[in-house]
Amino acid sequence: MTKLKKGSRCTICKAKGEKEKAVVFLPHHRLALCKKHFVEWFEKRVEKTIKEFKMFSKKDRILVAVSGGKDSLSLWNALNNLGYEADGFYIDLGIDQYSEDSKKLSIEFSKKIGRNLYIVDLKEEIASIPVINSSTNRPACSACGTVKRYYMNKYAKQLGYNIIATGHNLDDEAAVLFGNTLHWDINYLKKQYPVLREEGGFIRKVKPLCKITEKESALYAFFNNIEYIEYECPFSEGASSIEYKELLSQLEEKHPGTKLKFYADFLRKMYPILKEYERKEQEEIKICKICGEPSFNDICSVCRLKGIIEKASTNN
Repeated sequence: MTKLKKGSRCTICKAKGEKEKAVVFLPHHRLALCKKHFVEWFEKRVEKTIKEFKMFSKKDRILVAVSGGKDSLSLWNALNNLGYEADGFYIDLGIDQYSEDSKKLSIEFSKKIGRNLYIVDLKEEIASIPVINSSTNRPACSACGTVKRYYMNKYAKQLGYNIIATGHNLDDEAAVLFGNTLHWDINYLKKQYPVLREEGGFIRKVKPLCKITEKESALYAFFNNIEYIEYECPFSEGASSIEYKELLSQLEEKHPGTKLKFYADFLRKMYPILKEYERKEQEEIKICKICGEPSFNDICSVCRLKGIIEKASTNN
């Protein structure tokens, strides 16, 4: 984030005739803001994104996928401050100290804002991520994403929530879009939208931080005294998405607004075309023959994973 010039005043305060100094500069928005107005700007931007994509209303029951990181906790805090009925859902992945630290921080934050936090232990459901990783040939991040989506959807329905909100930020979305564009992966590109509608047993999934950068999310957490886990999951090392983030950040440094324009123009210009393609090539949603959860195959990915893990443990 570009450094502030010495003595810069908050843009909003200056317009009001006040003299509060700015503490942060957002180059792609051409805004210099004090702490108070940055927090207000962040929450208004979340609210604007929710309304722009018609994500949910104050009548909906929202389950926030919490990881203990800055994005999910900042999202949860913002939704709470904006008056939405939002509780948290944490999946204990069983990744040694990383999971212990992230779970502790998630529990402490839920107490701080006075909202429910539901915790599911992956070891009791299928197996920990280290076990899944050693039992399959799939990349750990891929398997992790599969099981997290499955159990979020399953438990959200059981607990009576109709919206699942995740903390994916602009850096995440731009990096994924970049990777999918490099490979021209139509099946993934046509699903890259801030709202995945509810259908066939899948609950609506939304990304209210999709237009907020990782740095903005970190600043919001800092200004709100939100303690979050500051180191990456050990299994994420070497992930291509991290390399894409670094490349895009270098572009952003030279040309502020690149990430937002890349992502927003995709949603405005390209997604409608892909949406039309999706209508013609609509995948049939089935019911898994083993667990009864929605799936695009006769047996869902998680049940197939369970079979692989059971077979591996028997062979051992």
